[in-house]
Amino acid sequence: MTVRVRDYMVLQVEHLDESTTVGVAIDRLTRSRHHGLPVTDGTGKLVGFVSAKELLRNSQHRGTPLRDIIRGGTYTASPDMALDDVARIIFRFGLRDLPITDEAGRLVGVISNLDIVRSHFERASPAKADTLKRLLAERYQLPFSSRRGLVPIARLLPTQWKVFEDELEGRRYELERGFAEPVLVVQKGELWILVDGHHRALAAQEMGLAQLQAYILTCDNPEAFAATETGLERVARDHNLHTLADIEIDRSAHHPLLEVTTQLIRRFAPDDAAGTPSPPT
Repeated sequence: MTVRVRDYMVLQVEHLDESTTVGVAIDRLTRSRHHGLPVTDGTGKLVGFVSAKELLRNSQHRGTPLRDIIRGGTYTASPDMALDDVARIIFRFGLRDLPITDEAGRLVGVISNLDIVRSHFERASPAKADTLKRLLAERYQLPFSSRRGLVPIARLLPTQWKVFEDELEGRRYELERGFAEPVLVVQKGELWILVDGHHRALAAQEMGLAQLQAYILTCDNPEAFAATETGLERVARDHNLHTLADIEIDRSAHHPLLEVTTQLIRRFAPDDAAGTPSPPT
């Protein structure tokens, strides 16, 4: 199934009218998290894109309208374009944001390079679900099915007893921007066993969310499955895990991936102004 731009584009687009002055545009862009904004005319048609670099170049002309400084036209895509094709356009021209227009040229959305990355994360999640489904079927000799849906965060049974604060902060950042792959859960009757995505679940709970997108695995023979204690449940019992509140947040160490990266940076960082590399540790 081809993934389309409409599946990942942002519909609420912050944009500027072509009559907006450079000074107002600078103020708007400074308050936003963007590196540039689409520019439209009075009918909503896209006429161009103004970047931070263009505004900086014209910052001494704060009263000048944008129509006088922007180049006419810009790269665009349509909602029905394949996402992989748009990814190539963004990569080829080094774009951060790509405006999406309809057949009449009206601005209807925008897709960013982060949206492209998010799509790849989300498309990788079903493979994790399929692997776990196969492992569960082989281990317990029972058939399993999977679906995507919402799970109640407060009722999740964790199977990981420690998370890292820096990684938790990263998940908060991702969730705030809609950039987080679904968690992986095994549903066993009224029990929601969290298998993958503990940092995401904790971050979502801290943000006050009640539900989280998940790939949910269920047994097609629930009576037989209910009579079996899984290894996941034993892990939770052995570590006295009942809710997400029982997970330890390690604030003294980095997530292992970040730790390795930090060590590499230190290893090759210059010791002095002359740039002598540090000896390997």
